[in-house]
Amino acid sequence: MMGTHKALAVSLALLGSALLAPATLAAGTDLITATPSELKWTAAPSVGPGVMISVIEGDLKAAEPFTLRLKLPPETKIGVHTHPVTERVTVMSGVFYFATGDTFDEAKAKAYHPGDTLIIPVGTPMYAATQKQETVLQLHGTGPWGITYLNPADDPRNSKK
Repeated sequence: MMGTHKALAVSLALLGSALLAPATLAAGTDLITATPSELKWTAAPSVGPGVMISVIEGDLKAAEPFTLRLKLPPETKIGVHTHPVTERVTVMSGVFYFATGDTFDEAKAKAYHPGDTLIIPVGTPMYAATQKQETVLQLHGTGPWGITYLNPADDPRNSKK
């Protein structure tokens, strides 16, 4: 259990830089607006090489609501992992290949298209991939958010590349 907490802490620390520039907060209100051209993208090394994150709302390290977007390059593979929160995912563009289970098997992954939504319960082992095109996802939930890989060798932060 202690290893899981440590992995979560490292994940959240790596995502910290993405928290510095949420979407536009309208002056004097709680209204947040976000258009694709206004999003500030930063690297998301805990998810994979070339993956970018844009935090629209919230602090991913805090127990509060968050909304973020992930931009996954073509041919991305995200190994079997879990999250400490229920994750609500909507495909914005591209095709997102997703499955649950303890073993990565791309043949079992179902293709999700723009407008499709997945609600993944806390602690569910899952894996995902993209194929020939960039895919953009929107995630929201209540933090703190993090990612823990079942096999440390699948964690891109452990890569020696």
